[in-house]
Amino acid sequence: MPLHLKLPGPDDTAAVAVRLAPHLRPGDCILLTGTLGTGKTHFARALIQKRLSDSGLWEDVPSPTYTLVQTYEDKTSEIWHADLYRLTDPNEIIELGLDEAFETAITLIEWPDRLANLTPDGALQITLAMDGDARTLTATWDDPRLSLLGAENG
Repeated sequence: MPLHLKLPGPDDTAAVAVRLAPHLRPGDCILLTGTLGTGKTHFARALIQKRLSDSGLWEDVPSPTYTLVQTYEDKTSEIWHADLYRLTDPNEIIELGLDEAFETAITLIEWPDRLANLTPDGALQITLAMDGDARTLTATWDDPRLSLLGAENG
């Protein structure tokens, strides 16, 4: 069942990511969909910083727009943050090593439509859209661990 949340501001978007972060484990994939400026990178940044903070770590979390992939490591897992906007062929996903990361790391993927048939089964799909000055977040998932997304707002 999809979850729909109205997020009045950027802090609300980050709060959803922070609530989700501790429940992720290697092999989990989050697909972040939305047009430019809807908060995909903001969501990913908040989630990654929460995971790092929970491990007593801090690191700047830039957008991977130009690097395509940024990797991080907390005390329990590797985290891959990818922005696939500039990719033109799904084979580039394999060249980046994302296909292997889907099995061994927590992956956050912006512009997941570029994955085509390489989209991991069971991924958490999050769509962010502008709604006036606010945003709406729509999430769909299969894993019962992720039902906490709707626990307070669903």
